[in-house]
Amino acid sequence: MPRPSLLTDPDGPSGPLAPAAAAVPSRPGRAAARYRPRLAALAAGALPVLAFPAPGVAALAWVALVPGLLLMQRAPGAREAAVRGWWFGAGFILTGMSWLLSSVGPALPLIAVVFGSLQAGVGVAVWRLLRPPLTVRRALLAPPVVAAVWLTTEYARSWPALGGPWALLGATQWQHPAVLALASAGGIWLVSAAVVAVNTAVLVLLTAVDPRPRAAAALLAAAALAAGPLLFALRPAPAAPAAGEPREVRIALVQPGIVEDPQARFEASARATAALVGQQPVDLVVWGESSTTADLDRDPAALGRLRALSAATGAGLLAGEDARKADGRISKDAVLVSPDGVADRYRKIRLVPFGEYIPLRPVLGWIAGVSRAAGENRAPGSAQHLLPAVDRSGRPLPVGALVCFESAFPDMARTAARDGARVLVYQSSTSTFQRSWAPEQHVSLAAIRAAETGRPAVQASLTGVSAAFDAQGRELARLGTDDTGALVVDLPLTAPATSTWYLRVGDAVPLTAVLVTAGAAAAAVRRRQPAPLVAERK
Repeated sequence: MPRPSLLTDPDGPSGPLAPAAAAVPSRPGRAAARYRPRLAALAAGALPVLAFPAPGVAALAWVALVPGLLLMQRAPGAREAAVRGWWFGAGFILTGMSWLLSSVGPALPLIAVVFGSLQAGVGVAVWRLLRPPLTVRRALLAPPVVAAVWLTTEYARSWPALGGPWALLGATQWQHPAVLALASAGGIWLVSAAVVAVNTAVLVLLTAVDPRPRAAAALLAAAALAAGPLLFALRPAPAAPAAGEPREVRIALVQPGIVEDPQARFEASARATAALVGQQPVDLVVWGESSTTADLDRDPAALGRLRALSAATGAGLLAGEDARKADGRISKDAVLVSPDGVADRYRKIRLVPFGEYIPLRPVLGWIAGVSRAAGENRAPGSAQHLLPAVDRSGRPLPVGALVCFESAFPDMARTAARDGARVLVYQSSTSTFQRSWAPEQHVSLAAIRAAETGRPAVQASLTGVSAAFDAQGRELARLGTDDTGALVVDLPLTAPATSTWYLRVGDAVPLTAVLVTAGAAAAAVRRRQPAPLVAERK
């Protein structure tokens, strides 16, 4: 009698969970029986979103996947498990990015279906490893393998050409620096992996009959839960600057609030900046994204106002320019202005799909007519570089200035830190999504980038949230979406040579996950190959 393998289907035609022949439902009954668990998977996909801002029930993330994983585990076969994983992924994207509805309109369900399909592999992995009866071997394999498959899907949809990394599961832990210590080692990817591994282990604890698999799963769950706090406790704090070097920088984040008229918005930012004069001196003033629609290379009046404000405050002023340039195209730039004029500028490289450009515009351009999607594509920049700010004593203060959506990309913050940035500065505008979860989700990314790079980070938003974080991702100050004015914060600096493990190894964690996923897929294919026939001896 052949030994059963992991591919044996216990719920198949002859499996212990197969229904009796007399109980086979009619065709309409079979359809209903098929779609009920799929709809349940769609609903289960919404549950993890409650762990993200703004609901912010971060502790829920460690168990929120369990209902969806259970539905995949109990599928009657690998194909159905893949479909349930797909529906779960669609529910997750549809809920997590529901605030995009006003921007992309009817494209949102399409986005959810396309990106949800990536989770089909999670369904297959859960079914193959965790369907009953559970063994110790599979209980030990499942958490890392399922985490690797999940991470592979996050890494795939994080490709800039597909939009970028939003709603990565590890971002649910942005307010917990002890957990974010994992981000300093392996980026946000390692936090996501830990969360998925714990969820998978919890599923084993709930469904295994044999106490030995439950014990193995409990051990893995405890290890994954303790990894971040243990690393946070044992690793040294980011090194302080040497004697004679600046130990902190005072930054003013200007938030004018909801002001629709571009010129009125410029004036509101100018008034908040002028109010800083006579107060404590600052090193850098940061305005939000699109804080001016003037082309500062061709509008001497607007540039003159900014130069005067820089001179009055004694600080460089980082404005957000959203203007039509001499070539006729619109771009978004972070422009560093000193009393002498434009010191340097950085042009946004990674644009927001549908918000700043429409992918495949000849095919999908109709979306702009039924939503608030971009009427024309912005022109992206070509290269990332630091802006040469100085502090109020004239000492260099290299700034990694990035614009809005670029805070979602770990590699961009990593590049800025490796190039020598002392502080990460994000300019943002989420006014389109003001009463949604978007502003809170957005500001959380600056905390994660700070923890990954060991550099303090700030975000200046036109309408909130504006906030500042230290090098471990701890929030120091904020202006909410109902606040206006200038937020002045003293930001502790780390030594210029500070280097986290993530800065050194980069995306080693997701790349390892891809290899594990490929290995698991290859092993599954090998198991499906029929054994060679051996001729009997006569």
